[in-house]
Amino acid sequence: MAKIVKLEPIAQEAEVQTNDNLLSGLLRNELNVLQECEGRGLCSTCHIYIKNGMESLSPLNRREQRTLEVITTAKPNSRLACQARVIGEGIVVELPAGMYVNAIEDIEALIGRRAEQDILHPINGKVLVEANKLITRSVLNQLQDARLQAGEYLARTTEA
Repeated sequence: MAKIVKLEPIAQEAEVQTNDNLLSGLLRNELNVLQECEGRGLCSTCHIYIKNGMESLSPLNRREQRTLEVITTAKPNSRLACQARVIGEGIVVELPAGMYVNAIEDIEALIGRRAEQDILHPINGKVLVEANKLITRSVLNQLQDARLQAGEYLARTTEA
């Protein structure tokens, strides 16, 4: 059975099937949500806030809890869209301000420009470049380091 999930601040609604995760609903609505860890709950690229209806979602699992602990912008109402399964009605999701960088090429094309919105670290959600600040080559280096760290972390967790 489909459930309607409200998305703020973009004033959209997404239809999500019961027991599907919120990420599937966001992607079906063509929202550019990254899946750095491919939906395994190991990164922060699908980090969202639940404004209403936390009881209509599956409980936090251990992996999601550990990931949320390292996200600098996490709040008590934070969830990972890939781990939060819809089990009831009345869910209102707030999408975090800012954008996660999808590829090194994306940031390379922006060097020398001002960021239109906060640019966020793909693993911990930390702001790499604040809105209206100049994007420098050092951001590219930080992103390359983050990709290496993410690859190493994912390799360790798949072996265990």
